[in-house]
Amino acid sequence: MRPSPFVLLCSTGLFAIFSSTISKSPVLPLFAAHLGADPSGVGIVAAVSAFTGIIASIPAGILSDRFGRKKMLMFSVLVFSTAPFLYLMVEHIWQLAIIRFYHGLATAIFIPVAMAMVSDIFHKERGEKIGWFSTSTLIGRFMAPIIGGSIIGVLVFNPGLSYKIVYLVCGITGIIALIISFKLPDINQKPKGTQKLRDSFHSFREVMLNKRILSASSLEAAILFAYGTFETFLPLYSIKVGLSAYEVGIFLSSQVITLALTRPMMGRFSDRHGRRSQIFVGAIIGAICIGSFSLLKSFFPLLFLSILFGLSFSIVTSATSAFIADLSRSETHGSAMGILGSIMDIGHTTGPLISGIVASYFGFEKAFLGASLVLLAVAFVFWSGVINRSPN
Repeated sequence: MRPSPFVLLCSTGLFAIFSSTISKSPVLPLFAAHLGADPSGVGIVAAVSAFTGIIASIPAGILSDRFGRKKMLMFSVLVFSTAPFLYLMVEHIWQLAIIRFYHGLATAIFIPVAMAMVSDIFHKERGEKIGWFSTSTLIGRFMAPIIGGSIIGVLVFNPGLSYKIVYLVCGITGIIALIISFKLPDINQKPKGTQKLRDSFHSFREVMLNKRILSASSLEAAILFAYGTFETFLPLYSIKVGLSAYEVGIFLSSQVITLALTRPMMGRFSDRHGRRSQIFVGAIIGAICIGSFSLLKSFFPLLFLSILFGLSFSIVTSATSAFIADLSRSETHGSAMGILGSIMDIGHTTGPLISGIVASYFGFEKAFLGASLVLLAVAFVFWSGVINRSPN
């Protein structure tokens, strides 16, 4: 029996996001430090791929609305399968930054276009199905830090060799994603003609002027600001307080597996009970968690907090994408998800960048506290602009 389009999409997402995640978690900050980068430099390198999302997600969404989802997905998976092999040639930090920019194109295109495809297929169960797609990608996110951290831990006597092996594994899984993606159907219509092109930009403008879409996107950006701080500086903070790379991998993976286990359930909850209040509550929990990392220094408390932060991330992101899809027409799902991807990548980009500067001058503890304040501020803006003015 031929797998359904949804199963094929989830399978492609699993391998593609595994490939993307193992290239950065926990290897990227350690590799950048190995090349001589200070905390600020590590933050810049970590922010580069997310910056790519700022400039690529919106065009990718618009193009997928016009020419079809599959073409854009195929291009992104081609990047997933080629970028990892470029890391093997890196000798300087600037080279690493350039490769991260190229590699960032893959996720910047794949995620919003894939989410638009899920939104095209499903309506009443949209939150739950988006949750299941996210879970498939999160399985990859879960496995990647453990495998990457284990490789680095086993070959601790030769860090240079361990990084190369990690990126070889990254490349192999990217190729697997490419092979699966050839079987994806292009389920949405592909309009033609200059009038349709003008309609695409008119539809994009319509989405851009929707304040509720922008507010929800901004809140997801804020929690990704916190997440970017978490995934970039928790490894360095943990090493500083005496923990191992393997333990760091467990922190990151436990957070991701929490997302994988709870996101479909949280998506289904938002389908049945509304999305706005769920988004706000999750943001508040996330702000408390990211701020609390500055208070802990031992393995089990940090593990518990990583899991709780993963739950808060699940509560927010399982509802925001479906909420934005609800607010947009089917013809503009690509544009809407592109806007979400672009704005959230602003958060993911500025998180490591700003937190890296804060960490350089004031320490990792203040970086975590700063991320908490950012998330709290945007959550209350969302409360006043969306929840207080609209029924839940």
